[in-house]
Amino acid sequence: MTGKRWELRSRDERAALGLAQRLRLPEPVARALVARGVAEEATEVFLEPSLRYQLPDPYCLKDMEAAADRLAAAIRKGERLAIFGDYDVDGATSAAVLHRFFRSVGVDPRIYVPDRLREGYGPNSAALLQLKEEGVDLVITVDCGITAHEPLAAARDAGLEVIVVDHHAAEPALPPAVAVVNPNRLDDDSGLGHLAAVGVAFLLVVAVNRTLRQSGWYVEGRAEPNLLQWLDIVALGTVCDVVPLTGLNRALVSQGLKIMASRHNPGLRSLCDVAGLDERPGAYHLGFLLGPRVNAGGRVGEAALGAGLLATDDRAEAEAIAAKLDAWNRERRQIEAEVLAQAIEQVETASPPQGVVFVAGPGWHPGVIGIVASRLKERYGLPALVLAMQDDGLAKGSGRSVPGLDLGAAVIAARQAGLLVNGGGHAMAAGLTVANDAIPVLRAFLEERLGEELIRIAYRPALGFDGALAPRGAHHGLLQALERLAPFGTANPEPRWALPNLRLVKADPVGADGNHLRMIAQGEDGGKVKAIAFRAFESPLGEALHRGAEGRLVHLAGKLRADAWTGAEAVQLIVDDAALAQ
Repeated sequence: MTGKRWELRSRDERAALGLAQRLRLPEPVARALVARGVAEEATEVFLEPSLRYQLPDPYCLKDMEAAADRLAAAIRKGERLAIFGDYDVDGATSAAVLHRFFRSVGVDPRIYVPDRLREGYGPNSAALLQLKEEGVDLVITVDCGITAHEPLAAARDAGLEVIVVDHHAAEPALPPAVAVVNPNRLDDDSGLGHLAAVGVAFLLVVAVNRTLRQSGWYVEGRAEPNLLQWLDIVALGTVCDVVPLTGLNRALVSQGLKIMASRHNPGLRSLCDVAGLDERPGAYHLGFLLGPRVNAGGRVGEAALGAGLLATDDRAEAEAIAAKLDAWNRERRQIEAEVLAQAIEQVETASPPQGVVFVAGPGWHPGVIGIVASRLKERYGLPALVLAMQDDGLAKGSGRSVPGLDLGAAVIAARQAGLLVNGGGHAMAAGLTVANDAIPVLRAFLEERLGEELIRIAYRPALGFDGALAPRGAHHGLLQALERLAPFGTANPEPRWALPNLRLVKADPVGADGNHLRMIAQGEDGGKVKAIAFRAFESPLGEALHRGAEGRLVHLAGKLRADAWTGAEAVQLIVDDAALAQ
């Protein structure tokens, strides 16, 4: 009903059955492992991720040793440090991890986060020169800086040293800096390009801590900090930046979730409280409850509050900031809904999208265009770019991609072709600034480039699933077994199942705006399943299942989740798609 093709993630039934028998795993768990490409010899590490075995030597990253040596020297000399962050969750968490580490070793750094509307993304010359005037000796950029050639040159000329800590796509020419630590720079062979910026920042902390230890910094009266205590912050940034939850990222998030459950960080505790999270946190909660609230400050409020919330140890301050962020998140949702409605109207009153869903509008809030791009990508099954046109003659753009297509590379190519004021990103997301009068040329460029790439990779919107279940098979025991595969995210999707030939008993709109659809369906085995489709009426799914649905035979596809409202062992299906069974 959403126009997506249903595809099994793996058709290797023999491999799944063999893995289940040899390792004594439930067959659905083995099937999911095979579908995710987990080799038999790697299964134990995948199911029990541990930093003891997966944390690499941080010096495998290019320039890490130079960055660690310079920062250790700054700490020993008592130099003034500043952390220049981005306004999203990855930037906020990166800044908070570094701030907490520096404070634990006796340095109180300044956190500077640019205003999204006034300053835009990344380092700018005015801000860096202001930090120099304030007496800052060394700036560390986090989740930004890899393309900031001119601002970093201005800082260098003013005598301000800069270390770049980033993970976005790099070009052959690197910006002038003491060190550029980025696993995605072209000459880096660490194999850590999947890390979020906060993962890179955590490895920097590991390296600086080791350098301080080796230099004898931790003597009587100076206790060495426990670096693992900040993995809850690392987990939040890693999940929210939608990087692959494989390898080191999987270990960071898995261990970070355990630490988050202890609620020792005042900011995260207050954030959980305002979000109504009263259960053990999982990757889903980080991505859909906590992350949007941290992001809200940078989108429609005060950009630096997210980092400030995660860095503070003052409980009263944390509660006040969390309340502000929660209020801004409500405002963000309202603004987002308005922009999304206008964007959809623009798409559906124009010619069908060619290669990319491309929309632009005056007065759209730049703080929500990334979320709107995500919504459009899901709705139309194509990469999406949303531009907010401003009164100064420039437009801010944010894009989201589909699997197999590198949107960041396309945006960098557009910048190199002289079509953009600025721009960059990575495979799945990108941002840019373009002159309003250059928008038509940019659109034609991206439509041609991305359209050709979609043809080359034979892209088609698809819904991957791991097998079929009868309603009686969708029970609490299976849900517990599948939890061993968590945390779920990019490159390790939550298992999705098809429940075929269900007869709809009930299908009712629910929610404050009636946008969700709650269902009860009965299978051929006589078992019943409760199901809910969130935001169902934003796609053809809602109307198709609601109008005259009762008594119809359908196939449902979705994920199994605990149903806390019904009982401790109750299970419901979170519906992603449906098809008529006739």
